[in-house]
Amino acid sequence: MPGVPADPAVSAPRRLDRAVAAAVVTGPLIDLGELRHSSDPDPLPRPPRAVGRPLRCVLVLLLLLATLASAGVPPRRDVVSIPAGLAAETLLAGDLFVVLDPSPAQPSQRTLRAFRLPGGGLLWQTRVPVQGRAWGVSSVGGMLLATVHESNMPGQGTLSVAFDRETGAYRWQQPGSPVELADGNVLMQSGGGDEPFGLRALDPCCGTVRWQLTADAHVSFRYGGRGADRVVLNQVDGPVEVRDAGTGAVLARADVRPPGSGWPGVTQVVDDLLLTIGGTPATITAYGLDRLDRRWSVPAERAEFALGCGPVLCLHVGGVGLRAVDPTTGQPRWHSDRWTWVFPYDGRLMASTANSSGTRLEQLVVLDPMTGREVAGLGRWELAQSGFGDPLIGVRRHPAGGLYVTRLDARAGEARPLDVLPEAAGNCQSSVSWLLCQRVNGSYQLFRWSD
Repeated sequence: MPGVPADPAVSAPRRLDRAVAAAVVTGPLIDLGELRHSSDPDPLPRPPRAVGRPLRCVLVLLLLLATLASAGVPPRRDVVSIPAGLAAETLLAGDLFVVLDPSPAQPSQRTLRAFRLPGGGLLWQTRVPVQGRAWGVSSVGGMLLATVHESNMPGQGTLSVAFDRETGAYRWQQPGSPVELADGNVLMQSGGGDEPFGLRALDPCCGTVRWQLTADAHVSFRYGGRGADRVVLNQVDGPVEVRDAGTGAVLARADVRPPGSGWPGVTQVVDDLLLTIGGTPATITAYGLDRLDRRWSVPAERAEFALGCGPVLCLHVGGVGLRAVDPTTGQPRWHSDRWTWVFPYDGRLMASTANSSGTRLEQLVVLDPMTGREVAGLGRWELAQSGFGDPLIGVRRHPAGGLYVTRLDARAGEARPLDVLPEAAGNCQSSVSWLLCQRVNGSYQLFRWSD
C-alpha cells in the first residue's frame, strides 16, 4: 500500500518561500540515550596510493562548484513577528491574520488585532466593547465579527460585534452567532435551549435587517460553496418548513413525521435531500429539499446519521462503520466497518480509521466513492484547518522536533512532502497561499507556499 516515506528519509522536500515567527523559542530536547562504544578495532592497513587521485579530486571539485553555481542558493526564510497569546482565538482571512486576545489585566475583555500578510505588520487593533468568557472570530461580507457566547451583559446570551476589515472601525452589534449566506449577507442565530430560536438576516455593511423570524423549532442549514442558501425549521410537534436563506421566503412545508410517531427523530439536510431517521421499525426517508416530495424510504439498519459523500450518500452505522447508498433510490452501494468518518475531496473520499492513540493523528486513506475501494494510503496526519477549496495539508511531529508538513493529494493518492518546520507546535491553518502554525509560546509562524 503506497504511503508516506519515513520523515528523516524524505528526498529533497520542496521548501516554503517565507516564514513568519514571533520569537525564537528553544524547544524541548529529545533524549536519545547514551551511545556506548566497544573497544577500538585494530587499524586497517593503509591502502596503496592510487595513481591519478589528485587529478580526479580536482575534477570532482570543479564539477561540484559548477553544479552549485547553476542551481543557485536556496531562498532564506524571512522572519517577522506575529504575536498571539496561548488563549487567543485566531483566523486566517485572505491577506489578514486576525487575533482575538484576552486582556492580561481583565481576562473577560478582548482586543482584536489584524496583521497584513505577507509582511506580518500590524494593520490595526481595537478593543471589543463587550465582555464574556467564550469567544470566536469570523469573516463575513467584508466585516470581521467577534462573537462572545457567554456575555456578561444582562439579558444577552450570544452577541456578535462587527468591525470594518480594513480599518477596524466599529460598525454594529447584534444578538446571536453568525452564519454566512451564499448571497454574501449574514444570518444571526440566537436562542436555543429553553428559548425560541431567533433568525435575522443582515446586510453585513451596516447591520440592516433584511428579514427575521422567531420559531420554536430546531434550525439547520444547507450549505453551498460560499455559504448557506436554505434554512430548515423542524418543529417539535408540527411540520418541517424550508425557507430561502437570502429572502426568508417559504419554499415548502410538510409533515414528515413517521406514522404513529410524534417526532421524526433525526432530521438532516444533505445536499438536495432532507433526511429523517426514526419510527418503529426505524427507517430512513428522503425528501426533495425544495418541495419536500418523498423520494424513497429504506430500513435504517442501525444508521445514526448521514454524510454527504459526493456521488453517494454515506450512513454512519452503529458507532464505527459506514454504509453508502444511491442518493436517488436509497439502494446500497457498499459498506465497511473500518472507517470512522469520511468527507469528499477533489472527486475522491478521504477516510479515517479508528484512533485509539489519544492524539489528533488520523490514519488517512483515499477511497473510490462509487465502490468504497481503497485507492491509496496516506499515513497518519493531523489535518490543518482549511476553507472550502483550499489545499488539504497534513502535519505531524518530526522526530527531531517541530512539525513535518505534507500536502495530501486525493486525486493522485499521494502525500507530497513540503517541509519540516522546526519551531512549530501545532494548531495549523492553511489556505491557497499560506500555512500558519502556532508555537509553544502562543505566537504564530507564517509560511508562504512556493510556486
